[in-house]
Amino acid sequence: MSLSPPTTVVFVISIILAALAIIGKFVAIPFITEHGFWVAVVAYVILAIGNIFRGV
Repeated sequence: MSLSPPTTVVFVISIILAALAIIGKFVAIPFITEHGFWVAVVAYVILAIGNIFRGV
């Protein structure tokens, strides 16, 4: 399997989602606090898709 680096946009989106999931653990953010684990999982999946598929 040949992996490629994710684009800057994909990387920034995944970092923002992961940061929101962490911040949501300590500060009440309406949707993020309730679903923080799944937001972190989505951030990881987006980053993984960016690594697996070229040009994403």
